[in-house]
Amino acid sequence: MKISTADPSAIGLFGLAIVTLVASSQKLGWTDGLGLVIPWAIFLGGIAQFYASVLDSKHNNTFGTTAFGAYGLFWMAVGMGWFVQAGVFGESLQASVDTRQLGVMYLGYLVFTIFMTIGAAETTKVLFTVFALINFLFFGLALSSFGIMEHFMHGLAAWSELVIGIVSLYAAGANVLNKHFGYTFLPFGKPFGIFTREAFEKKRSTVKAKA
Repeated sequence: MKISTADPSAIGLFGLAIVTLVASSQKLGWTDGLGLVIPWAIFLGGIAQFYASVLDSKHNNTFGTTAFGAYGLFWMAVGMGWFVQAGVFGESLQASVDTRQLGVMYLGYLVFTIFMTIGAAETTKVLFTVFALINFLFFGLALSSFGIMEHFMHGLAAWSELVIGIVSLYAAGANVLNKHFGYTFLPFGKPFGIFTREAFEKKRSTVKAKA
């Protein structure tokens, strides 16, 4: 008997939504400390997204597997980094923290997210919006980690993260309800149709015709 696997997008997006909402509240100064941010970073941002990645791999969904896996591991590492900064693993390790190393990591994730944003353009407009905002998040985090326009970039990252949380929460809810009802109860927005094979072939044919 073949056992089908449910679409894990909703739980992955919900995990992303909750962790970014909580983390942005701390960055914006609405809440204090990281004590109650870390659990959501590890379990919702990390484990929930990584779980979605594993299930997406069973659907042969390379995009979803890569996205949820990369960002899930990111939040696990962020949680671990907060433990290091808090001195959980000892004072010597805490004293050796250099936030510029985080800046290098954020730049790497920024480049990765640019690629993912291009791919997201051919999924839905809601998901494209999420990935586009993640670019601003990593851009702001990277530059603030290097001490470049630190206050402004921190604010850019914080507000981007807040909107990521709001849009992701909508996306999670829409995904569940659309699947549950069997029709488009809440719209996601159609793909842009810019990077599809059909668009590429049409553009190439146009170029050949002009030549």
